[in-house]
Amino acid sequence: MSVAAAQQAITQGALDAIFNDPEHIDQRFPVPVLQCLQIKPLAPQQGAAGPQTERYRVVLSDIRNYVQCMLATQANHIIHDGSLVRGSIVRIKQYQANAVKGKNILIILDADVASELGVHDRIGEPQAFEAKQEPTNAAIGASNFYGTKTESTAPVKSEPMSSRMGGGASTSSHANGNNVIYPIEALSPYAHKWTIKARVTQKSDIKTWHKASGEGKLFSVNLLDESGEIRATGFNEQVDQYYDLLQEGQVFYISNPCRVSLAKKQFTNLPNDYELTFERDTVIEKAEDQSSVPQLRFNFVNIQELQNVEKDATVDVVGVLKDVGDVSQIVSKNSGKPFDKRELTLVDDTQFSVRLTIWGKTATSFSTQPESIVAFKGVKVSDFGGRSLSLLSSGTMTVDPDIEEAHRLKGWYDSQGRTDNFATHNNMMSMGSATGRVDQTKTISQVKDENLGMDNPDYFNLKATIVYIKQDNFAYPACSSEQCNKKVIDQGDGTWRCEKCDIAHPRPQYRYIMSVNVNDHTGQLWLSCFDDVGRVIMGMTADELMEIKENDEDRFPAIFEAANCTKLHFRCRAKLDQYGENQRVRYQVMSASPIDYRAEALKLSDMIKQFGISS
Repeated sequence: MSVAAAQQAITQGALDAIFNDPEHIDQRFPVPVLQCLQIKPLAPQQGAAGPQTERYRVVLSDIRNYVQCMLATQANHIIHDGSLVRGSIVRIKQYQANAVKGKNILIILDADVASELGVHDRIGEPQAFEAKQEPTNAAIGASNFYGTKTESTAPVKSEPMSSRMGGGASTSSHANGNNVIYPIEALSPYAHKWTIKARVTQKSDIKTWHKASGEGKLFSVNLLDESGEIRATGFNEQVDQYYDLLQEGQVFYISNPCRVSLAKKQFTNLPNDYELTFERDTVIEKAEDQSSVPQLRFNFVNIQELQNVEKDATVDVVGVLKDVGDVSQIVSKNSGKPFDKRELTLVDDTQFSVRLTIWGKTATSFSTQPESIVAFKGVKVSDFGGRSLSLLSSGTMTVDPDIEEAHRLKGWYDSQGRTDNFATHNNMMSMGSATGRVDQTKTISQVKDENLGMDNPDYFNLKATIVYIKQDNFAYPACSSEQCNKKVIDQGDGTWRCEKCDIAHPRPQYRYIMSVNVNDHTGQLWLSCFDDVGRVIMGMTADELMEIKENDEDRFPAIFEAANCTKLHFRCRAKLDQYGENQRVRYQVMSASPIDYRAEALKLSDMIKQFGISS
């Protein structure tokens, strides 16, 4: 496409209208069309826990002006698929206009690239867009609830804001006037005078703690808007202020002062680098308009795909409730406290089933009937029994949700699923491609010759025999708190301290961290193994083995010797790691199981039959 055609398509003057004429932006420029002048990935925030979210800064031009923009993470796909490049023409479908420290910033929530208009050098001589000095109430185009709430001496009434997301956000009396409604995606420690409009999708019970230094209480909520999710926590006085006000499922305006800080990933399953902490003067109001904010945001993994999800990952699943177990109790070996649990069985149209455990009040009050559609948000993946799931305390459960995936599953189950047979994830390593598994079985020579893990992490299955286990540092002393496996430090006074939990334990819980050398008929390979795999190899817990080491020196090496020459089926991940200035591929065992000789014999029989047919 010619430069002239691209120039004609670009909406000249759109940037000025976005920031200076928000009341008429929808009429003048329904969908701004701009040229991309620059793309720059942002460095992750230092100190953030867990994997960092990719963020990109782009510069967009309407020929007259250019402005700095931030891509919201849900718009990153136009970077990942290679469609947004320097010089391309882009249609801006949803956006949020902000003024940060005197500079205009445009946050792109949704966009697509007009590939038919081609890629061109910079068109025109655009000038930097300068923010006006006088205070303004910057309303936001392209959004139904990212409007402004203004302070006025006249009586305040609800007025729908112009929008491109459907519906309208109402303005209402608010203690902090002149606050822009920010998308959750845009919140950071550097944002000031903000208000979000968000739905409470989950509210925890009030939790208390008692320490030598004092006692306290806290609660947390998960907040959702069109752009993303964030966790907010209230402590002590704020529990009394806000716990009864914030009701699950309802929409609220929340305005600072409210601290934005790096998220503690061990306490949340939300994909946000930041979290909120309520303060004494945080302003929270129930919104009159409850319909303009989505109910829930899911990122579903189907049940068959669970076999490719790493252990301890957090996912969302939806399925048909096939079976409901009775409530039972287990006693925590760490705290000695009893826990109620109930096991559910879910199936979906991949013809797979999975066991999912729910806990506490959720388990005892569970009354959903079998054959209902149930969606779970925030379940932890375990490799116990192949693959199983556990609903986290911060997770949620929704019965018969009004979403496309639920309607599809309901139709499938009523038409054919009720009579189908379902595979499980038990012994999946031995079942191979018969169940549609994408991980291939490799020999050791193939793993090395194909350079698995050099470019991206690769997963593979391996049948091999253990020939040597390093006995030095086979385990480490770990924290015995629920969901914390961090190393604890011997204080020298009979206690072991966990820096993460800030708790001293009378004794540690030892966990395996082993280096194992395995052989097959093609070569040898060093594998790294963690606690679950170590238990399979050694046949006992690391605590039990450590006790033997301390009390029976003769028996200790014999146990390692007995584990040698054991043939197992390993599911492994090959990943390139950095060791100082050197790089090398590390092979980590994700799960291990004894060889299922019957299944292996059937596979060999099928192979023989295939060779017979081909000959």
